[in-house]
Amino acid sequence: MAQAARSGHQSSDPEGSPVVSVSITVVRPDSREAQVVETTTTGLDLFGSDRTVVAMRVDGELRDLSRELAEGDEVEPVSIDSPDGLNILRHSTGHVTAQAVQSLYPDTKLGIGPFIADGYYYDFDTERPFTPEDVAAIEKQMGQIVRERQKFVRRVVAEDEARAELASEPYKLELIGIKGNAGDTEGASVEVGGGELTIYDNVRRDGSVAWKDLCRGPHVPHTGYLNAYALMRTSAAYWRGDQRNAQLQRVYGTSWPTRDDLKAYKFRLEEAAKRDHRKLGAELDLFSFPDEIGSGLPVFHPKGAIVRMEMEDYSRRRHVEEGYEFAYTPHLTKAHLFETSGHLDWYADGMYPPMHLDEERDAEGNLRRQGQDYYMKPMNCPMHCLIFR
Repeated sequence: MAQAARSGHQSSDPEGSPVVSVSITVVRPDSREAQVVETTTTGLDLFGSDRTVVAMRVDGELRDLSRELAEGDEVEPVSIDSPDGLNILRHSTGHVTAQAVQSLYPDTKLGIGPFIADGYYYDFDTERPFTPEDVAAIEKQMGQIVRERQKFVRRVVAEDEARAELASEPYKLELIGIKGNAGDTEGASVEVGGGELTIYDNVRRDGSVAWKDLCRGPHVPHTGYLNAYALMRTSAAYWRGDQRNAQLQRVYGTSWPTRDDLKAYKFRLEEAAKRDHRKLGAELDLFSFPDEIGSGLPVFHPKGAIVRMEMEDYSRRRHVEEGYEFAYTPHLTKAHLFETSGHLDWYADGMYPPMHLDEERDAEGNLRRQGQDYYMKPMNCPMHCLIFR
């Protein structure tokens, strides 16, 4: 962490104007260094010569290196290979992906583009799904943007300004309207939230704005920091994760500090694919997932059944050896038990719907015995409690 505080020192520039200085202590894991700099000092002034630093943390808040420091700020450099640094790198790559898409397909509307584990995605409203040829063209266009070393420039805007600038982006306008509770919306927190609206301009070396997006940031200083990236796949996705909304095209990508890192990541994916249970299940004739039954519902073949029985027998044997006792309970029970346990109050939306059973009627259809609702069990403990009551 770095501690910044107004020192009160004054000096003069060559023309005689007083210059107020700021005392800053840069604290790294293995050192502390005191510096005296001008009050207009930014993170780039402190860390710009170190390409491994992509952002800074000021009083616990992640910020762009281009932002100025103020009296009393605590400043910590954020390295590109740290968790925060990787997230920033990937989010910036998502912006470049969206910029490339709109440069190739100008009628495309932007959704959201958050970072995720090992990568990022960006959602687009397009006239047709992206083809493999489209994805290759997008990645090539990204390379051009990276070579231009466009700066990520942050602007704070009022809501009416944001609406005017993004009038042709219906999904961004919707995000502007929910900026107060963006945390409830899939991926939206990277775009809006925190009480103010910001737009990031991608600025060319001649000062012209190449592209812009609604975003909270922070970002790497310029697109030249994006050394190793790849577009991995595309899929369909509902806007804001709600199937009642429009279906968009989602482009998944990954981004890493170096090409060696990217190569290693792809190698890990290849090795994981070799061990994919769906692939091995088919190759070894262990199990299958028929479409007629449903996604994720396996049918164990005879060879797979042997493996499963051996695993179950081993598990039971080890439990008995450690002193555990077994009990068996039905897979469904009356609703009243789950009302008593509280499961229906908390988990009804995630449980299977009730089955109305036990009702009896005579030949004329008259009710002879009232039926009742039964539920598939969400867990065993309510039934286990009946054993010990």
